Amino acid sequence: MNVEKILLIGIKLPLFFSYIYDKLLGVLYKKSMKYCGREVYIRPSSSDFKGLENLSIGDFTSIPKSSIIYCTGAELRIGKKVIFGPRPTIITGNHRIDVVGKYIIDSLDKLPENDVSVIIEDDVWAGANVTILKGVTIGRGSVIAAGAVVTKSCPPYSIIGGIPARVLRYRFTIDEILKNEEILYPQHERLTKDAIEKSRI
Repeated sequence: MNVEKILLIGIKLPLFFSYIYDKLLGVLYKKSMKYCGREVYIRPSSSDFKGLENLSIGDFTSIPKSSIIYCTGAELRIGKKVIFGPRPTIITGNHRIDVVGKYIIDSLDKLPENDVSVIIEDDVWAGANVTILKGVTIGRGSVIAAGAVVTKSCPPYSIIGGIPARVLRYRFTIDEILKNEEILYPQHERLTKDAIEKSRI
């Protein structure tokens, strides 16, 4: 066996064991979640999950390695067929910074507004290094540009980016959205023209 083959085995073998370990650990993580759909991909050994009991993930969604997901004080709902680029961060809470006479780390009595649910609807693509903060709803079919920090909700089929993120444009016209909805979703789940128009105001 030559040196190149030995080096190749030395690289691939740890990757193989890492993959197997993630598969086994993933089973435990999924069972601890509030809800986990079919064919959900996660890499828990290289990620940081807190608050699994508040985490719901829909069918065929992919959560990559190096993800940071903190949902200890409020729910995080991720829809079906959602994809993330490398290193997403999603946090459903904040520390209190308004208590006189206490260090921030010691201010443990939270207000209701300090922890607010995050909802990421179906068919969302979040690029690399995206941060999504408390109280945000990402509308169905939206795209989040790499490096964006999302502090406000966005309508369905938005393309958003920046710090803080804002709507840059929409993926489709309203008629194209209606056609897309007709193809992909059963009638009772489809967005109506009225709902789409109101979401863009």
